[in-house]
Amino acid sequence: MRILYVEEHAESCELLAQWLNGSAYEVVSANTLSDGLRLAKGRTFVIYILSGKFIDGTGLDLCRQIRLFDSNTPVIFYSALSRDSDLAAAANAGAQAYLIKPNDFEQIEPTIRRLIKD
Repeated sequence: MRILYVEEHAESCELLAQWLNGSAYEVVSANTLSDGLRLAKGRTFVIYILSGKFIDGTGLDLCRQIRLFDSNTPVIFYSALSRDSDLAAAANAGAQAYLIKPNDFEQIEPTIRRLIKD
């Protein structure tokens, strides 16, 4: 099962990939909005995990753009942005879940399993 993780920091991508690869997930990562969008359009994923900000845009921008061509694949935000307005904006952009960095790290896998089953 392939997951797209779009995160500005390569080290965070590597950490999440190591964590999830042990659970039979293949994590494909991108560090910019444009690379994430290109991958999302070119391959099939079971879930998208997006962070809050990139050098060329935001996770909200990317989520909205993904929703223009893929309205079914679940989106999880995994971001340090933690205000209620951030969570509401992600939901309005089309996300199904919002996890806060770094506290919710161990909730990523259970959230993926829950969303894939729905």
